[in-house]
Amino acid sequence: MEITYHGHSAWHVAVGETSLLIDPFFDNAHSELEPEDVETPDYVLLTHGHADHIGHAEHFSEATLVATPEIVSYAKAELGYEDAVGGIGMNLGGTVECGDAFVTMVRADHTNGINTEHEYEGGMPAGFVISDTKPTQVADSESTTFYHAGDTSLMSEMKDVIGPYLEPDAAAVPIGDHFTMGPWQAAQAVDWLDVEYAFPMHYRTFPPIDVDPDDWVREVRATGSGTEAHVLDGEESFVLE
Repeated sequence: MEITYHGHSAWHVAVGETSLLIDPFFDNAHSELEPEDVETPDYVLLTHGHADHIGHAEHFSEATLVATPEIVSYAKAELGYEDAVGGIGMNLGGTVECGDAFVTMVRADHTNGINTEHEYEGGMPAGFVISDTKPTQVADSESTTFYHAGDTSLMSEMKDVIGPYLEPDAAAVPIGDHFTMGPWQAAQAVDWLDVEYAFPMHYRTFPPIDVDPDDWVREVRATGSGTEAHVLDGEESFVLE
């Protein structure tokens, strides 16, 4: 599995022959890409309805959308997905097979308004756990799993459910504070998740979240978890094995 950071909360995940693009918002300080520069993935995953996460999803309407049923309905009405492949509406706790990947939707503690002239409900905000094997009660040491936490606060779900049962090997966590966790809480999340690798996201895009990722790296080390904290530049990739 290869993950590529496009800044803010935008990630590309390659699982076998399947490509997934999460929260495709490229108007950020970490990316020099225009949406037109990005090859359409097989799947677009949206964690919630805020503009900095739906972002440039309309440019990838030939992909299959994975999101809450409410966001899928919005995308079909407003973002051009109606005439393309369409979407997979799912909800918290569910797992869907997306090509070579298995995508599980998990809780995120946040809000989920969709800011348009029409009224749309976004459903619950979410994170995604992406694996190359189907999650089961039996630990699979051969599987590779990546957790995108979405926009969230620190929540016990990470310690009680996501870490021990979905067993991510790596996690991308928001560190920007103000709208999500800050460095200290994001470091605690990493400790609870018990992942091998962790990556910061959702920082230095807007003035309220102008956080130094090195502060988060120090906090991760201070937990004594042993997790490797990696700060990726825009368009930088990391291979999970």
